[in-house]
Amino acid sequence: MKTNIIFAAKDFSRASLILEMLNRQGYSVMTVHRSREVMGMLAEKSFDLVIIGQNLSDEEGLTFLKNLRAKNKNIPVVAMLESPDTCLDHMPGGLTAEHLLPQGHGGHGHHGGRDAPKISYKLAFFQLGADECLAYNQDLHESIARVRAVIRRTAGAQVDEVIKLNEIELNMSGYTVKISGREITVTAKEFDLLYVFLSSPNRVLSRPYLIERVWGYNYFGSPRTVDVHVRRLRSKMGKAAKYVHTVPCVGYKLVPNTK
Repeated sequence: MKTNIIFAAKDFSRASLILEMLNRQGYSVMTVHRSREVMGMLAEKSFDLVIIGQNLSDEEGLTFLKNLRAKNKNIPVVAMLESPDTCLDHMPGGLTAEHLLPQGHGGHGHHGGRDAPKISYKLAFFQLGADECLAYNQDLHESIARVRAVIRRTAGAQVDEVIKLNEIELNMSGYTVKISGREITVTAKEFDLLYVFLSSPNRVLSRPYLIERVWGYNYFGSPRTVDVHVRRLRSKMGKAAKYVHTVPCVGYKLVPNTK
């Protein structure tokens, strides 16, 4: 359902547009300033992507990426950079030229560890294991497309997972919904709502809970947006809409065996 992203940076003043665009595209983005916060979050919960700024509050982005890759080689990482093509003017802490220079470059004259090799920030991030590098002044739609491509190509091959309840069938891999064997067209939010309902039959689901599950932690709109989406979903479900019950003043409940 929701794609969960950690965005780690020292300063988010230049990130407001891409954060807004990510949220509008349906991603749930948690913003943090320190590397230790990222590591703690990754230890507690599964995330789909980490976006790293050029600097974090407690260390440089390159140093953090090196440490992250030492512990987690699989999490997709996108670097969000101020000036991707600018060459490093110093050697980030914990790194040497051998970490940053392409294999076979040689690196002569940089073994002291103080002088930065003649390498751009973009190449340095790629050398340390970033899957993609973006710039703040890059076209927003292209940036989102590149983020989506990273998530898509780093996702493991999945067997079709199908959830069935009475005549309702959700294909989690194909992101499709069938009612009585006939596919209906739903939006991403409607699909996620239906998934939450089917995952919690006979349980009362409050509007704030549904907001958190479908729209993400950073959503600050009206809880009534749930009502709008549930109404639209019901209108597409035909006779199967009878399973989705309104619980006055609270939220909704899916009751499977309604006649």
